[in-house]
Amino acid sequence: MVERVRAQIEHELRLIRELEYEAYFLTVHDIVRFARSRGILCQGRGSAANSAVCFVLGVTEVDPTRMEMLMERFISKERNEPPDIDIDFEHERREEVLQYVYQRYGRERAALAATVISYRGKSAIRDVAKALGLPPDQVNALAGCVGWWAGNSPIEDRLRDAGFDPDAQIIRRVVGLARELIDHPRHLSQHVGGFVISDAPLWTLVPVENAAMADRTIIQWDKDDLDSLGLLKVDCLALGMLTCIQKALNLIRKHRGRDLSPATIPAEDPATYAMISRADTFGVFQIESRAQQSFLPRMKPQCFYDLVIEVAIIRPGPIQGGMIHPFLQRRQGKEPITYENEAMRGIFERTLGVPLFQEQVMRVAIVAAGYDAGEADQLRRSMAAWKRAGNMEVHRTKIIEGMLRNGYTEAFAIRCWDQIVGFSGYGFPESHAVSFALLTYASCWLKCHEHAAFTCALLNSQPLGFYTTSQLTQDARRHGIEIRPVDVTVSDWDSSLEAWPDADKQPAIRLGLREVRGLSEDAVARVVAARAEKPFRDVVDLCKRAVLTKREQTLLAEAGTLKHLAGHRNDARWAVAGIEVQRPLFAESPDEDEVALPAPSVAEDLQADYASTGLTLGVHPMSLLRDRLRRERCLDSEQVMRKRSGARVRVAGLVVLRQRPATAKGTTFVTLEDEKGNVQIIVWPALGERQRKELVGSRLLVVDGRWDCVDGVGNLIADRLRDMSGWLGELDTRSRDFH
Repeated sequence: MVERVRAQIEHELRLIRELEYEAYFLTVHDIVRFARSRGILCQGRGSAANSAVCFVLGVTEVDPTRMEMLMERFISKERNEPPDIDIDFEHERREEVLQYVYQRYGRERAALAATVISYRGKSAIRDVAKALGLPPDQVNALAGCVGWWAGNSPIEDRLRDAGFDPDAQIIRRVVGLARELIDHPRHLSQHVGGFVISDAPLWTLVPVENAAMADRTIIQWDKDDLDSLGLLKVDCLALGMLTCIQKALNLIRKHRGRDLSPATIPAEDPATYAMISRADTFGVFQIESRAQQSFLPRMKPQCFYDLVIEVAIIRPGPIQGGMIHPFLQRRQGKEPITYENEAMRGIFERTLGVPLFQEQVMRVAIVAAGYDAGEADQLRRSMAAWKRAGNMEVHRTKIIEGMLRNGYTEAFAIRCWDQIVGFSGYGFPESHAVSFALLTYASCWLKCHEHAAFTCALLNSQPLGFYTTSQLTQDARRHGIEIRPVDVTVSDWDSSLEAWPDADKQPAIRLGLREVRGLSEDAVARVVAARAEKPFRDVVDLCKRAVLTKREQTLLAEAGTLKHLAGHRNDARWAVAGIEVQRPLFAESPDEDEVALPAPSVAEDLQADYASTGLTLGVHPMSLLRDRLRRERCLDSEQVMRKRSGARVRVAGLVVLRQRPATAKGTTFVTLEDEKGNVQIIVWPALGERQRKELVGSRLLVVDGRWDCVDGVGNLIADRLRDMSGWLGELDTRSRDFH
């Protein structure tokens, strides 16, 4: 064992023994042991990743030899409060873990914490409008006037845009009462996973109740109340990417004959980093967002620690603290990297002299100002809370005087203090970034080397991440993966892989029946069970043996899943329309004559695809409009990428994603999709306010603007928006919009 690691473990064990936390660590270990015994993928994260003991117990995956650990970021004597370990489990199997905890400790000694849900604009408007007796359509329209996209425009303007008279008495009353409700408690809900376990019955300590969900007990107090009491808590959280990775590994094991786990995925793979550097990261963990994809080609990650930085740097703290530009300048060799002395080099060398992590600030206080580890954690806590109730001034004099005593110049000490204050409330823990980067690398390796299995697992883990099923399947097709349609004769509930004769070729993906909107898993189970007995002869045989309701029959026909039993959609619709319960009086009635129906047009099939599954494997809607768009001088996504930076261009596409991050100061980012790929649009706040209706309501958007391309990252800076959704007719396209 490395001597540094041995010393770290011994230091932690002394601290755990002194604070009497042995039972807590063993309890967490037992929960993780159970999950792994059931094949449930899990991983500890957050400040617990600063603990070598947690790594040895299998709670976290952060190897202490790969980073400098600071146990006091996790627990300390000075803080005098219990540790808080966050563990992520596969989101589809977390309930198994929760029920294990209830069974092992008893529902009288284990319960989930509560969380208080307070009123926000949309919920307040909805509840007030309902209480005042407004009809549902008006309630929905009023709620639509409040949201992330509303910006700073007066509520009166938004109401007028929605067709309301803001001076009407009922509307004034709704708005006035809703404003009074904002931030007041609305209802009590369950915490996402905070488990409290005690050696005495919980009802002797806190009020408890049965949850609405069967076999669950919750405490009526929230996390902050429990922290004040000093009750030990374990966060058993759900993470969709763990589900996706596990499903991908299972598919690889079954179809590719390769037995991998997150620990045995080949490390530091050059092809994976090349893919990441191209920002080819649709669907992967943490680095798939618009901001990340803009940053990746500039940073060009080449090793694991680069991913740690990548995960941490596109965050509110580094963005608002102005750390991204200096880091890139140094990374690209355009700005020299300097350190005050060797001690500062040791702290900041891995981040090129730019402070990114909470642990770095804590180490500066220890190394330069003479803090001990517990005092450094108090500084971190003051930083995190200073905008609310933290007292940073108690540290100012101590840090500056400590740095002067240790030989630092006053100018450097003041500059360090100013950086610490600027960092307050936003610093990202390195331990957390390392934990997430492990999953980031695993998902990227899977996408790079087993793209079909990874995409199939993504489809089977939805809802997950930024992208819709349509976008994920199109990305796979652009990478040469064949996507096969939902077919009632071969599809299961989940999507599956179908091998080619050439074993080296990536398998095709057969879409699962889960993609059919409105079709229940129970109905699919009946179809699969009946098919397992013997193949279906025709539509009548399918419907009778699977005991399908009229609605289920119609859903399957509309989704095009009956092609091998009935032919094209019109024939399938006719076939299910003729299936009726046979009455005794007509038992001997002759069979109907066959009817030759015309096949639906390409446009009709396209419309049915989107309406029934939200995606199409046929022609892209934009290709059908391309001639019309050329007449409007609209470029496609490939053409615009070839334009010089600064050129004036016009593009059009389906709106598939809208984002307005808190750090963007009102700027909205829109992703347009066409038959060739995607175009990223930047809408500055002034244009967004002026053309809010087009920005928010468009399904097909035409954008005029200036093309900006730097380091291979292209964005269209919009100066005019046009809503051309009418060209789509009744095509049911949907965007995924985030706050």
